[in-house]
Amino acid sequence: MKIAIGLGKNENVLEAIEKFPIEIKVARTNKELLDYFHDSEIDGVIRGSLESNIIMDLKKEYPHIFRASILEIDNHKFMLAPVGIDECDTIRAKKVIVEECSRIVELAGYKPKIALLSGGRKQDKGRSPKIDQSIEECEQVVNDLKDEYNIKHDYILIEEAIKDHANIIIAPDGIIGNIIFRSLVLVAGIKSYGALTLKQPNLFIDTSRSQSVEGYVNSIRLLISIINSKKKLD
Repeated sequence: MKIAIGLGKNENVLEAIEKFPIEIKVARTNKELLDYFHDSEIDGVIRGSLESNIIMDLKKEYPHIFRASILEIDNHKFMLAPVGIDECDTIRAKKVIVEECSRIVELAGYKPKIALLSGGRKQDKGRSPKIDQSIEECEQVVNDLKDEYNIKHDYILIEEAIKDHANIIIAPDGIIGNIIFRSLVLVAGIKSYGALTLKQPNLFIDTSRSQSVEGYVNSIRLLISIINSKKKLD
């Protein structure tokens, strides 16, 4: 197994690498990490502490990618998507997120349990056109996919989705998903494993440039776990 990770100004990346016996390449520029991303001998890459504009570089090649953060609270792991502020602005995009996140959850050996979030409770319909649209979009997605997936509309009640142990939580859009991520991880301090970038052929995990050593270790462990699962299926 070979993976690569980006090294910017935060050298916690180097300390994290030392905790693993496998070969981990270090990229010091966005271009170098993207070269590893396209290298057939590299099984997956992690942004590490490189600048965030590497995601924009990736989107030039794969314009439909989105990010799903892997979070853990009270020993329960779940995917939160989308978390990019320019992601998931259509019903079709929500369906793609359901499909792609479900594929990853199944790859990890679990059955997908999906919770859709919208802008209000069921009885809030009629309070504003924006709330109505948010609720109606989720209702349509659930109706269209209920025969394929274990999927539920939890409205604005994210606490119910977490309490119900949903392993995929889909925010109304990328802006709200990003705020949820920041509230849970950067304010409340729950464990984060990084964000998988999906809808492209190779494995890429997005991480914060200011992450702790433990945070980078978690992301490396996640990537190794996914690679091992893929190799078993192959």
